[in-house]
Amino acid sequence: MADQELVRRELHATVLGGPTTVLDYGGLRIVSDPTFDPPGGQGYLTKTEGPALTAGQLGAVDLVLVSHDEHPDNLDAAGRAFALAAPALVTCPGSASRLGERATGLASWAAATVPRPGGGEVTVTAVPAVHGPEDGERTADGFVNCEVTGFVLSGDGLPTVYISGDNASIATVAEIARRMPRIDAAVLHMGAAHVPAKFQDRPLSLDSVRAAAAAAVLAAPVVLAAHYDGWGHFAEGRDRIATAFDAAGLSSRLRAPEHGTWTSLTA
Repeated sequence: MADQELVRRELHATVLGGPTTVLDYGGLRIVSDPTFDPPGGQGYLTKTEGPALTAGQLGAVDLVLVSHDEHPDNLDAAGRAFALAAPALVTCPGSASRLGERATGLASWAAATVPRPGGGEVTVTAVPAVHGPEDGERTADGFVNCEVTGFVLSGDGLPTVYISGDNASIATVAEIARRMPRIDAAVLHMGAAHVPAKFQDRPLSLDSVRAAAAAAVLAAPVVLAAHYDGWGHFAEGRDRIATAFDAAGLSSRLRAPEHGTWTSLTA
């Protein structure tokens, strides 16, 4: 598919590598956490694989979601340019202040709407995320590691889709499930990201066991694994994730296909 544009496929999603996920949803093409730089060093992190598709292969994009801008594995240089060129960009308030006037910053539980091509709208609701252990030291603004947001997509006649961002907290997932009791599909950042210098090398995102627990709490029929490879700081890959979901009796919910492969957002 080196030069081929990604054909639209309504109510489907594909992970391109790292956190970068394309969702064709409600007539919109949505991209979350765009990362399009080639492999190489990115400060204290190392990118080991490029994306399955280039930014140019995605065609016209209607909305970009950025969980946070402070870590290059969630928004690298090429991803930043891509996000700022999109017609709509939604992120957390701190990231919006750094990304500029094109970005809409949403605090947790606030929402924005994006018009659908055929009428109606898609609602984007920001939801909490904790980027490290619950007891981790917090910044002056009260965040573990840094400010991060997740997102919930919804609309009339559409499945409700949760995108976790870099969240390691099951308590946070439980709060989201309580306030939004129907989640039809979840894109979970897994992989047990870790940096030895932070939080005694404890996971900064969901490990495989907690990802399975999150899937159970959400009761989502479809769980798409994201952000578990492509960078050197992930401790658990596809096989470990599959084993944990099998042990929890949730294998039928897990979707972890090859990057660039479509997955249905409906069970």
